[in-house]
Amino acid sequence: MKLNYVVKALMSFALAAVMIFVSPAFSIAAPMNAENTVHSKVSEDTANTKNFVRGARETVKDAARSNASKVSDATDGGFFAKKARKDAARIEKRANEDASRTQKAIDNTKQAVDKAVSGVKNALD
Repeated sequence: MKLNYVVKALMSFALAAVMIFVSPAFSIAAPMNAENTVHSKVSEDTANTKNFVRGARETVKDAARSNASKVSDATDGGFFAKKARKDAARIEKRANEDASRTQKAIDNTKQAVDKAVSGVKNALD
């Protein structure tokens, strides 16, 4: 299995987690008269999802470093070791970029949820 696949799979899983955390805010069971409760739940879910994304990013980076180290140990420091280090650096860079984009999307989703909840509350008042 290629590491690019692992990076994409982890980031896809992170985006799925974002979509899951959004759904409680739109639930019928969410108290519409307790806007602060909904906002605090959204903030808590946002923090949890961001922590998950950070953990996924670190897992990908650790895997890249570990694989580069194994290749370097298995070879005599030639072409394959250099390529493994270069690939590991590229994977780490992409993991950081993907995590940043995902966290920005989480923030945008949180803002949209907060705005929607406020709009519903204002419409019902």
